[in-house]
Amino acid sequence: MAISGHWAFAFGVLGNIVSFIVFLSPLPTFYKIYKKKSTEGYQSIPYVIALFSSMLWIYYAFLKTNTTLLITINSFGVFIETIYVGFYLFYAPKKARVQTVKMLLLTVVAGFGAIILIAQFLFKGVARGQVVGWVCLVFSLCVFVAPLCIVRKVIKTKSVEFMPLLLSVFLTLSAVMWFFYGLLLKDINIAAPNILGLIFGILQIVLYVIYNKKEKHILKEQNLPELQNHVIILDDNKKLPELTEEHKIDILKLGKLVSSLHENACAAAKEEKLPKLQTVQA
Repeated sequence: MAISGHWAFAFGVLGNIVSFIVFLSPLPTFYKIYKKKSTEGYQSIPYVIALFSSMLWIYYAFLKTNTTLLITINSFGVFIETIYVGFYLFYAPKKARVQTVKMLLLTVVAGFGAIILIAQFLFKGVARGQVVGWVCLVFSLCVFVAPLCIVRKVIKTKSVEFMPLLLSVFLTLSAVMWFFYGLLLKDINIAAPNILGLIFGILQIVLYVIYNKKEKHILKEQNLPELQNHVIILDDNKKLPELTEEHKIDILKLGKLVSSLHENACAAAKEEKLPKLQTVQA
């Protein structure tokens, strides 16, 4: 038990470090939003769900023992996700802002409040921790499923612009750390959702690699000079139309006209070059 406890603590510390980086990984995204003064195609769903999940895990950790590492990282999660959501609301268009506020009221206010009331008044002791643990498990799955809307957007647009690679990589690492942490503590509520997190994390990395290569290939094609518009292709199989007698006569007349104009122009040029005679008085 002592060895497994030490390993659990080690994975918990590593989980805190990686999860800390996960919480900070959206910073480049919000820097882009700040520069462009618009949220563009970014969604607020992952940040609202992550905020709600962190609040639930803090409540669950207070109901359990030896879960200090859950409290530390999720406290930071609540802090940083609140900043993200507030930043999103500031730069989001009206429609997106209204949808985000509705989600906050539905999950953070009504949902979290209802869970606390039900758990406190309807359950006691170990049963209370088990119920809250299962709720945490469900919403942790939602945290990992939430990026699927971004995955769908990537597949639809064939662009990885709105799916940061760093977030996908660190979510995968975080899922690995917290899975072993929950496994060593024999807490299925912590271990189980991270299996799905590992699968979705690998899926996002694979999609990024595939569509990022396609984007680079398209950009190379666009940078090539368009020579097709400057090439004249002659088909030897096609014959030129035969000229009629009238066409031949017209061509001869045109040739004579051009020739006479050319001769007149040459004569005029010679006259201009001749010196003018001066009159001499006797």
